[in-house]
Amino acid sequence: MTIKLLAIGKTDNRELQSLIEDYQKRLNFYIKFYFEIIPDLKKVKNLSEEQQKQKEGELILNCLNATDVLILLDENGIQLDSLAFSDYLQKHMNSGIKQLVFVIGGPYGFSDEVHKQAIGKLSLSKMTFSHQMVRLFIIEQLYRGFTILKNEPYHHR
Repeated sequence: MTIKLLAIGKTDNRELQSLIEDYQKRLNFYIKFYFEIIPDLKKVKNLSEEQQKQKEGELILNCLNATDVLILLDENGIQLDSLAFSDYLQKHMNSGIKQLVFVIGGPYGFSDEVHKQAIGKLSLSKMTFSHQMVRLFIIEQLYRGFTILKNEPYHHR
């Protein structure tokens, strides 16, 4: 299985990007991991929120393969602690899927079409984080999940 993270827009904070790259390197020790950036939409001031969600949704869906399993990072998703998240990852690996895709949407969330394609939604917290920070948090949690599965000392129980 491979894991792909899709996100709208690039990270412009160098320190944050450096941390993301560090955890990507660590994560690739355990599993094939890809982080794909979908460029920000241009000329959005003339678009409604719904139109933005639609256009971003089309870009997201174009990045998927027919066999991908899509999980939305969404404030209304289920919340898991790190141990439960590691079990969640293990169940997906055991299911025989080729690629698990997590997606961070744009500022207004996901289009209906993206919601229909997803098999689940995860929330990282009841708090709201910037889309830039969520990238780091999910990559770190993926790394943590794999260290838990391998009984390595990164996660203290």
